[in-house]
Amino acid sequence: MSNARSTWGSRLGFVLASAGAAVGLGAIWKFPYLVGSNGGSAFLFPFIFLTFTVGLVLLIAELALGRAGKGSIVTAFTSLGGNAWKGVGYLGVLTGFLVLSFYSAIGGWTIAYFINACLGQGLIADQAQLGAHFGSICGNPVTAIGFQAFFLVLTAWIVAYGVSRGIERLSKVLMPLLFILMLIIIVRSLFLPGAIDGIAYLFSWNPEAFTLDALLSAMGFTFFSLCLGCGCMLTYGSYLDSKVDLVNSSSWIVFLTVLSSILGALMVMPAVFAFGLEPGAGPGLTFVTMPAIFAQMPFGHLFAIVFYACLLVAALTSSISMLELDIAFLQDQLKWSRPKAVVITTAGLMVIGAFSALSFGPLADTKWLGRNFFDWLDYLTSNISLPIGGLMVAILVSWLRWDTISAHIPGEGNALRSPTFYRVLRIGIAIFAPILVLTVLLTGI
Repeated sequence: MSNARSTWGSRLGFVLASAGAAVGLGAIWKFPYLVGSNGGSAFLFPFIFLTFTVGLVLLIAELALGRAGKGSIVTAFTSLGGNAWKGVGYLGVLTGFLVLSFYSAIGGWTIAYFINACLGQGLIADQAQLGAHFGSICGNPVTAIGFQAFFLVLTAWIVAYGVSRGIERLSKVLMPLLFILMLIIIVRSLFLPGAIDGIAYLFSWNPEAFTLDALLSAMGFTFFSLCLGCGCMLTYGSYLDSKVDLVNSSSWIVFLTVLSSILGALMVMPAVFAFGLEPGAGPGLTFVTMPAIFAQMPFGHLFAIVFYACLLVAALTSSISMLELDIAFLQDQLKWSRPKAVVITTAGLMVIGAFSALSFGPLADTKWLGRNFFDWLDYLTSNISLPIGGLMVAILVSWLRWDTISAHIPGEGNALRSPTFYRVLRIGIAIFAPILVLTVLLTGI
C-alpha cells in the first residue's frame, strides 16, 4: 500500500520490460500486414534505418526526460518545463488510457482465438467462413466485452504487483518465451514448399516497389513500434537507477524491437506465399488469413496455439506499460495507493473499452465521418496525440532543458562520451526527430 517510488530491480529487467512495451501487438499483428501492403523490403529497409537513427535518439530523449523528471509524465513535464507544460502531461495520460481502451479489444480477440486454437476450433480453410467466424466473436456483445474484460483483468493483475515484483518479473519470463514461440513458428514456416518466395519478398530489394506511401508508412511505424509519445517509456525511465547508461539500454531496446518485428514478418510471410495467399490482406491477416494457413498445415492446430500464444504475450507486455502510465500518474499526482489506482482505472477502461469492443458488432453502423468508435480512438491517438507528445518531448529535451536532461543520459559512474557524440545526439533530437514526428502528424491528419 506504500506510495514510495518504485525502481527496476536490474538493468536487464528494465530492457526486457521496455522492449516488451515497444514490441506489443505491433510486431506480430501490425508489422506483417504493413510489410505485405507496402512492397516488403521497400517498407522493411526504411523502417530499420529510421528506427536505428531517429527512433533511437527520440527513445533516449524520452527515457532521459523520465529519469530527470523523477516521476510520471505529468510530474516530469511540470518539474522540467513548468506549469505551462502540465497540459502535455495530461494529454499523455489521456492518450495512454484511450489507446488501452481500444487495444484491449484486440487483446480480447487474441484470447478468444487462443482458446479456440486450444480447443481445435476456428481453423477453416475458407477465408469467407473465417471472416464470418471473426464476425461472430465481435458481433456477440457478451463475447466481445467478456474477452476484453478478461484481457484487462490479466493486465491489471500484473501491474498491481508493482514495477519490480510484477512488470519486471513477468517481463523476464514473457519476453524470452515470446522469442522462443516465434522461432518455433518461423522454423515451421520456412520448411513449407514455396516459403522462399516470402523470404525474397522481405529481403530482396525491389526499387519499383519503393513508393512515397511505403516511406511514410515506415516513418509512422517507427514511431508506433517504439511506443513513443504517450509517456510509457518516460514512465519506465522514471523508475531507472541513476547509474544506468541510457544510450546502451536504448540501443538494446531498439535492437529487440526491430528483431521482434522482423521475426513477426518471418512468422507470417513465408507461410502466406507458401499457400498462395495475398500478402497485402491488411489487418485481417492475423485473424482471417493465418487460421486458413494453419488449417492446411499438418498439426496446424498445435502451431495455431503457439502463434496465438505469441500474440497474447506480445499484447500483454505492451498493455501493462500503458496501464502503468496511468497508475504512475495517479500515484504521483493524487497520492492513490497502487491497488486503488489499478482497480479504478481498470473499471474505467472496461466502461470506455466496451464501446470499442462493440464497434464491430452492435455499434458497427454507428459512425461519424465514416469511422466507428474504435476507428476514431485509433485515429486520434495514433495520428494526432502520439505525434504531438513525441514532438513535445523533442522540443523540451533538445531546445529548452538540454543541459539538465542530457546530464542523465550517461548515468552516474559511466565514462562520458565525446562532446561530438552529444552534439550529434542533440541534432538528432532537435531536428531530425521533429521532422519524422511532423511528417507522421501531417500525413496522418
